[in-house]
Amino acid sequence: MKIGDTMSWTRSFTEDDIRLFNRVSGDEGVHHVTPDEQGRLMVHGLLTATIPTKIGGDMNFIAREMKFQFYRPVFAGDTITCACTVVEFKPMERYTNVRTEFVCRNQDVKEVMTGHAIGVVRHERAP
Repeated sequence: MKIGDTMSWTRSFTEDDIRLFNRVSGDEGVHHVTPDEQGRLMVHGLLTATIPTKIGGDMNFIAREMKFQFYRPVFAGDTITCACTVVEFKPMERYTNVRTEFVCRNQDVKEVMTGHAIGVVRHERAP
């Protein structure tokens, strides 16, 4: 891993995903349980935010700070692609400090969310 490395992940959200997140999070806002006038359920912001956190998990990243900016709603059936770029990388003795920035876009290539994460990647211990 180095500065400039970019990882991405794409997922589509279903109504079942939204209903499960309703139960897990306790967030049952009307827009997450009642379809809008076009018959769509809105995806929770924090459910959308699981996309960059999935990328962090692939990096074995332990977050210390995460910031999300939401620009437009995501609905069941939308496909979101997140590009996450390493912008700071500072090796220490037992871990590496890392800062990433990410952009999530829908199937129409419109930004739905951006943000950053600051945290560490622990060094692997020899057996």
